[in-house]
Amino acid sequence: MDPFVKRLMLNNGIAEITFFHPKSNSLPSDLLNQLATEIQVAGLDSDVSLIILRSEGKTFCAGASFDELIEIEDLENGQAFFMGFAKVINAIRKCPKLVIGRVQGKAVGGGVGLAAAVDYCLASQDASIKLSELNIGIGPFVIEPAVSRKVGLYNFTMLTLHPDDFFDAIWARNAGLYAEFFENQADLDVGIKKLCENLAVKNPEARSALKRVFWEGTDHWDKLLDDRAAMSGKLVLSEFTKKALNKFKKAKA
Repeated sequence: MDPFVKRLMLNNGIAEITFFHPKSNSLPSDLLNQLATEIQVAGLDSDVSLIILRSEGKTFCAGASFDELIEIEDLENGQAFFMGFAKVINAIRKCPKLVIGRVQGKAVGGGVGLAAAVDYCLASQDASIKLSELNIGIGPFVIEPAVSRKVGLYNFTMLTLHPDDFFDAIWARNAGLYAEFFENQADLDVGIKKLCENLAVKNPEARSALKRVFWEGTDHWDKLLDDRAAMSGKLVLSEFTKKALNKFKKAKA
């Protein structure tokens, strides 16, 4: 199956935005840009009451595309790649509609950032998380504001300083990343359907006002995430990171 981002309209004006990539739902630049655009378009659509963000397959999201990271040759392209994650986070932040996350499986790196950026996130017991960026000589700089906003700096520190370890879904729920937790995907989908159908019939003006309250104090994120993308773009060009990425590529060959 080819990579895609698609939007499906459900009952009561609920828009379901789904992304997929055959490599464990990793996110190259084109998918990130499409995802940001779909969120922006849905947010401006008067027929949309709220948005569900989800992925296809067993893994929620493997984060940044290693294939694309390896090909980065200069700072401009490096910053542009990491700005893809910034665009998605800011699209969610600025969207006037509530965005509900569905995390059915493992989330790594930027995938954790997506789970953190949504307004409310539901997950299954398979939804363990890992921030592995330090293993390749970079850090989760762009997603940090979103992740720390949900789990706090202490828990973010734990995740970043244990780049080899998956933290299970119970840990993620207790840390504040996941708001609700379900034993399996079937129950997860029932829970999302119930929540979203209930929210969809509430006063749209109240929902939008709540969204603004949820994100108070983040108006500076446009510049902040741009600066963070520059940090990552510079580090991805380092000798350490180039060696680590090539080692990863050979291991996967």
